[in-house]
Amino acid sequence: MVDFVHEALLYRDDEQYLAGTVPFVCDGLAAGEPVLVAVPRPGIDLLRSALGRRADHVEFLDMRRAGRNPGRIIPGVLAAFADNSSAARVRIIGEAVWPGRTELEYPACVQHEAMVNTAFEDRPAWLLCPYDAAGLSAEVLRDAATTHPVVVEDSRQRPSTAYREPFLTAEEFNRPLPPVPRDALVHRFDLDELSVVRRLVAGFATATGLTADQVEDLVLAVNELTTNSVVHGGGVGTLLLWREHGVVVCEVRDAGRLANPMVGRRNPGTSANGGYGVMLVNLLCDLVRVHTGEDGTAIRVWVGPAGPPT
Repeated sequence: MVDFVHEALLYRDDEQYLAGTVPFVCDGLAAGEPVLVAVPRPGIDLLRSALGRRADHVEFLDMRRAGRNPGRIIPGVLAAFADNSSAARVRIIGEAVWPGRTELEYPACVQHEAMVNTAFEDRPAWLLCPYDAAGLSAEVLRDAATTHPVVVEDSRQRPSTAYREPFLTAEEFNRPLPPVPRDALVHRFDLDELSVVRRLVAGFATATGLTADQVEDLVLAVNELTTNSVVHGGGVGTLLLWREHGVVVCEVRDAGRLANPMVGRRNPGTSANGGYGVMLVNLLCDLVRVHTGEDGTAIRVWVGPAGPPT
């Protein structure tokens, strides 16, 4: 048995969607494999109806909520499901890219799809990733071919001749972040300033109208990032803070280089030297974007009532 399979399913309508997903689920159930379907709500409704009583044996997650931040999908959805299974193999349908994903989110989506291949390369799992070929651009479909070793189209499987080594794709989408607004609050910090940063973020987020839970999540995320700057980024860093349509945006910059795009996507364990904090940031925030280079690293996070701005 192949340990890991990662396929892109190109579909153009509900009929093709069901033709590609229903047999995948049924074959998994027949083989005694735990099955997770993590797709936007319309796909869940389609599959539940088509599967009938068999749907009772499938775990469903609305990917628009569980995977709104692409960096959360590996640790918070895929690996969380696989880690809780003792079966020989798990099957997962994961739709991380859908029409309506914004330009802001998209680079993180492609990096996620690329790094799935690294995260699961030694794990017994079969991942099927639907792509709405009628609603997504040709560029998005080309990117799907670079991040999936196998493409399924019109009920036929074929090796993807465009597939690339995951780290190469992740580096290609290590793209500069959008400009920071001129009125952004800027605060330099070091070890002695970490408590000041926490109070600053809490006050700003509260004044913006975030809920108490959102404020707590954002403060914890920024505390992890600023602590990482002090420990791994040269001892000092810069916090930038602003609002975008009711969403609070925080960016932390330092002189360190985050060379491994898997950092934050996999639980490194309690004995690891770093990595857990960035994973926690991914789990807490609506969107996380990272840009790293020779001059340092910037990590920008969004937290708001309805996620990142469109």
